[in-house]
Amino acid sequence: MSISKLAYIHPDAKLGKDVTVEPFASVHADVVVGDGTWIGPNAVLMDGARIGSKCRVFPGAVISAIPQDLKFAGEHTTAEVGDGTTIRECVTINRGTADRMKTAVGSNCLLMAYVHLAHDCIVGNNVVIANSVNLAGHVTIDDWAILEGNVAVQQFIHIGAHSFIAGASLVRKNVPPFVKAAREPLSYVGVNVVGLRRRGYSDEAVARIEDIYREIFVRNNNVERAVQSVIAMPRSHERGQILDFINNSPKGIMRGLAE
Repeated sequence: MSISKLAYIHPDAKLGKDVTVEPFASVHADVVVGDGTWIGPNAVLMDGARIGSKCRVFPGAVISAIPQDLKFAGEHTTAEVGDGTTIRECVTINRGTADRMKTAVGSNCLLMAYVHLAHDCIVGNNVVIANSVNLAGHVTIDDWAILEGNVAVQQFIHIGAHSFIAGASLVRKNVPPFVKAAREPLSYVGVNVVGLRRRGYSDEAVARIEDIYREIFVRNNNVERAVQSVIAMPRSHERGQILDFINNSPKGIMRGLAE
């Protein structure tokens, strides 16, 4: 363990083995830090922070500050970061409220500089969130999603697994899994073929996904008619995942290409 004499570590904080805390970092009382994690200069871990093992928290990051939510009543909540995740400069992750009781980032994620995660956001594993992305409260992002720089996500939005959202997009509707999204208003611009192949999806699986989204987004179906067409298609894991996502999106999904 390497703790700078110029860092502030509350005596009640729980630090694992081989943790490094650089000068002028602050670690408050109700904080847990896993083995092998590096806390950079001027980083602040406030009450409720739960940091996994082998993470890197860069200068200026603030994890587990109280929510910017006027309904917050001081309930005991957390901000959790999974193993192997990197939090770059000046990232802010607010802790949860009574809704979900936590804000959580999964394992092996990368949150680039100036990202903001508001209260009750849940981010999956292997997610990349680029510079200056802002998530409002209660946003859910599934595994392997990528958000390019300056994306802004409205509250209660759900972004599906393996999706890719182009830089400077405004996300006001749910984004289904496996897609690329861009334009204003946010629209389907294709399947995330490159990302899927990098993650081991076969050509046959990619073709099935393209067939499903052709039905949903390209053929001018409304979503209800498109879903009925997709239900009639051969069963597959990808089909089930897409249908489950749409069925659990009561406020709708983003626009189609033809719209």
